[in-house]
Amino acid sequence: MLQVTSSRLRLSPNSEHKPEAYDDLKLEFSPLLFSSLERYLPPAMLNLSRDAKIQFMRDILVRYFPEAERTRVSCFRSRFTSLTYMLQPLYKELQTLDETKFFVPSFLQAVNAGTEESFRNIIIEPTPGVYSFEMLQPNFCEMLISEVENIETWVHDKKFKIMRPNTMNKYGAVLDDFGLEPMLNKLMDIYLRPMAKVFFPEINKLALDSHHGFIVEYGADKDVELGFHVDDSEVTLNVCLGKEFFGGELYFRGVRCDKHVNTGTHQEEVGYYSHIPGRAVLHRGRHRHGARATTSGERLNLIMWCRSSAYRELKRYQTDFSSWCGECLRRKKERQHRAVAATKMELLKRDGISTS
Repeated sequence: MLQVTSSRLRLSPNSEHKPEAYDDLKLEFSPLLFSSLERYLPPAMLNLSRDAKIQFMRDILVRYFPEAERTRVSCFRSRFTSLTYMLQPLYKELQTLDETKFFVPSFLQAVNAGTEESFRNIIIEPTPGVYSFEMLQPNFCEMLISEVENIETWVHDKKFKIMRPNTMNKYGAVLDDFGLEPMLNKLMDIYLRPMAKVFFPEINKLALDSHHGFIVEYGADKDVELGFHVDDSEVTLNVCLGKEFFGGELYFRGVRCDKHVNTGTHQEEVGYYSHIPGRAVLHRGRHRHGARATTSGERLNLIMWCRSSAYRELKRYQTDFSSWCGECLRRKKERQHRAVAATKMELLKRDGISTS
């Protein structure tokens, strides 16, 4: 068995290594996820058998992906696939994600430029660490809403029970389960990764390699509000699709690591955001937030939880998250202030100056 010191993942991917293909295996994780994670394997493991690498990577993935979601991939999809061939999509072009038809020009220009300046030119920051920008054209929002309604009608007619987005949202659909996984993969790989590298430097070299994409629905006969929580993601994209509604504002209360998730909120961490159809919000999954009640009308949002298996594994070996956790940073500054005060006190004593 490899020693722990030699089995840590690399801090950055090995760009020269060509990972193996895993499409022929029936695993509870996406084959692409294994191929992506293989680039981070320590050099000592790259020449091992594929089975040995699979076992090592699977042990990592099992630690960080909810059992319910793994069950959905391995069991739910296998029996669901035999039924979905009867579901006729309204808009097959959604699967290809035609950027010129679906994204607003300002967003495309920023992505094509790919620089920090280009991204900062299109965003506003309603509260520190929360980035909002125009993203989707009205036509795309309308098409996706219609597609979700088509899915729900089909599910109702077939009397089929589907997996809902998460434990908090009881209405909506997981888009990967209805043939839209290629669209979401492209959205994450081409458009969200470059932004994440700019705004969330702690995952700069660690690729977002999987996602959980879904639609949530709010209204009088749907979910009304969403309680205070953190997401199971490194980066979360939240885009309002419509329709007409009042209320539903997001509230933010600071970024926290696992250890400090239940600590208090400081005034500078309090922030709010009001949804506008077509406009996106991008934030860390660990940014504590919730949604106020949608008081009238109906609101649908596209949510993507983007994850990095390499980041989650490497985080095991860290103890200081002050680069992004507000509470870690506050406590670090307190320690520094105490150290400076103690040093000043000692210097005064050496000089014979009274400190009373």
